[in-house]
Amino acid sequence: MKRWIMPLVAVLWAAPAMAQESPVLELVRSDFRTQKVAIVTLAMQLDTTQSSAFWPIYRQYEAALTSLWDQRLALLKDYGQNYQTMTEEKAKQLADGALRLEDQQVRLRKKYFNEMSRALGSIVAARFLQVENQIAALVSVQLAEEVPLIRKPE
Repeated sequence: MKRWIMPLVAVLWAAPAMAQESPVLELVRSDFRTQKVAIVTLAMQLDTTQSSAFWPIYRQYEAALTSLWDQRLALLKDYGQNYQTMTEEKAKQLADGALRLEDQQVRLRKKYFNEMSRALGSIVAARFLQVENQIAALVSVQLAEEVPLIRKPE
């Protein structure tokens, strides 16, 4: 999964004006989705009955998560555009946006944990939560490695 982060950050950082429409960005997203589905499939270890209940809920979750990721990528793009000329106000705005998105992502996981618990039981739902948390942690670590820290004002 690591291989999709560097191209994504490169597209967002090097060409902020084009990042939203970039075919490279769409290719990276498609590659990430494919890898993520493979990881989730392997990790969840669902039988046929569980799969038929799990995947429709998971697709709804992914659609909502994609919206949050679009917002996160927009925030990262904004950071890249303002990196050289960062102001106190912009830094606060970006930090507030990042915290708001983290909050929304936790609420989203909680919502879908509850839905999965009702449909599949708490053990399967907890496994879903573990897998999603591990994937999110890996992505966050990779982004942290690729995105430079905010610069001290000169």
